[in-house]
Amino acid sequence: MSTAPVESAAEARTDEELVERIRSSDRSDLREFEELMNRHAPRVMTNCRHLTGSPTDAEDLTQEVFVKVFFRLDRFEGRGAFGAWIQRIKVNHCLNHLKKQKRRRDVGLDDPSVATAEQLHTPARADAALESWDDRAVIGEVLGLMGDTLRIPLVMCDVDGFAYQEIADHLGVGLSAVKMRIKRGREEFRRLYLDLTGREA
Repeated sequence: MSTAPVESAAEARTDEELVERIRSSDRSDLREFEELMNRHAPRVMTNCRHLTGSPTDAEDLTQEVFVKVFFRLDRFEGRGAFGAWIQRIKVNHCLNHLKKQKRRRDVGLDDPSVATAEQLHTPARADAALESWDDRAVIGEVLGLMGDTLRIPLVMCDVDGFAYQEIADHLGVGLSAVKMRIKRGREEFRRLYLDLTGREA
């Protein structure tokens, strides 16, 4: 007679409960923090790869993000989801990494294809394809082909769910520039996806 595996105490707790237990301990036992990592590391690594366009950098950045998370747990106020708090640390860390690598480039704002407010609206989102499990490898390849200027705000918006103003604040650019870059990023994503797969994203 087979029995279902017994869920560990750490696995049964919410993120917030684990955070509180870690805070109140001497942090010598890392099992509860490892449980938090197991829950969130896959998404963090995927998004680090999408943001930087580098699978190799993504592994190192993911480790560095969780080192920061561990030492900043006391700053988590619990006003929002713990996962969203981690994602913000990840975005800041990846952007700092890109700045150090001097890979950020600007895009001119005088492109006639995005000159009017009406043209800034793009109904179809790139994450329609991102939701497909089978397309992950292709999506990673497509995002890797995109320049930082379009890829980063696109991932922040359509993958991480940041609002336009939050993206503008993170990147240090104007709101209209963010909207333009996301619009162009979605168009570029769909074009590259179609070129690689023969299918529309």
